Amino acid sequence: MRRSIIHEGAQSLRYEIREIVGVARSIQGLGQAIIWENIGDPIQKGEELTPWIREVLHSLLDDPISYGYCDSAGVPAVRAFLADNINAREGGIPVTPDDILFFNGIGDAVARVYGGLKREARVLGPSPAYSTHSSAEASHSGFAHVTYDLDPYHGWMPDVDDIRMRVKYNDSIAGILLLTPDNPTGAVYPREILDEIVCIAQEYGLFIIADEIYAHIVYEGQPKLHMSQWIQDVPALSMRGISKEYPWPGARCGWLEVLNRGKDENFDHFVESLLAAKRLEVCSTTLPQLSIPPVFGDPRYQAHLKRRAGIFSDRADEAAAAFEGCDAVVANKPGGAFYYTVKFKKGTLNGGQTLPIESPSVRERVETMVKDVTPDRRFVYYLMGATGIVVVPLSGFQCSHDGFRFTLLEEDPEKRAWIFKSLRDAIDAYVGS
Repeated sequence: MRRSIIHEGAQSLRYEIREIVGVARSIQGLGQAIIWENIGDPIQKGEELTPWIREVLHSLLDDPISYGYCDSAGVPAVRAFLADNINAREGGIPVTPDDILFFNGIGDAVARVYGGLKREARVLGPSPAYSTHSSAEASHSGFAHVTYDLDPYHGWMPDVDDIRMRVKYNDSIAGILLLTPDNPTGAVYPREILDEIVCIAQEYGLFIIADEIYAHIVYEGQPKLHMSQWIQDVPALSMRGISKEYPWPGARCGWLEVLNRGKDENFDHFVESLLAAKRLEVCSTTLPQLSIPPVFGDPRYQAHLKRRAGIFSDRADEAAAAFEGCDAVVANKPGGAFYYTVKFKKGTLNGGQTLPIESPSVRERVETMVKDVTPDRRFVYYLMGATGIVVVPLSGFQCSHDGFRFTLLEEDPEKRAWIFKSLRDAIDAYVGS
């Protein structure tokens, strides 16, 4: 073509969680049974929607309005309901229905937010980074995503000093991103760390994005805070959705909670540009939005959330027990969400370690794939060939640490125990090979 039509950031559009599926499919095609531990889909792993929530969804199918367009920002009554919920939080800042903006899932919101930023305006995010955010931020700018460190030796907490230094010496940074509970680490941030991040934003005139898709999957004993309760006067965007907590990932229903919109004129114009872009596609899906008031407002919903958080906390205990005494890794128990991240200690991995693979064709395929890959990806490929378990290498989360992430979603207790034991046995065998 006479002109290149490829966006400068196109090479940054990587999603390791899905891309590893292609590798797994090639192994599966050679006869290896595959156990999918790469993606956070509770339905795929066997969780069934609670009957009363399913009944709510069935009833909405009888309402003709569920089949039509809604307002571009979202169903007015649903936005009013969510605003009331936010305003009822203890110590939170007030919002109006106009501060709620619906999207077709958080992924859509992420793409719109970063895509709507001025190219020179950067958002500083955590490392390990969740691929949807890091790819979208890098793509919009055309440069590598800028990150701050999460410390594996302190429960994957943000290194606040690192945040401050990166903000101080890079004046292109306009915003700070955090995920709490975090993906991939499951870390839940205490109020004192959130307050420190707010102070940095106040000092340097930044906005903050909080991905709170797992805000209602927080384990007992961990702080249960929404962004509106700690953001103070900083302009901010909270990203919420129903995919993980109903769970209904196929609904593709997420929304932004815009906080302190009136505190900064530039931020206000940015939010208005998001709504203007939303009008171009008319609206987001209607039926999932309509489910929110009857589900969130049902007196059984809080018990539903508590029950599921307890289930994942118990499974995290099971995983932690499996890795107990393993000197090769750091395996912090998460505080929320349904993922578990294992970090190999520095110097543990090298380019010559292997796992025994019974099938000659699978072994040959793995040996071909491990050439010129990161050390943790080499382990992940051998693990896949030897056991069929598909996990995500930590290097796929724009991270300098070697490790991997798996889920806590397996519903079958015996299979789950086998997965955790197989992961531990694979580590011991690989490191000792």
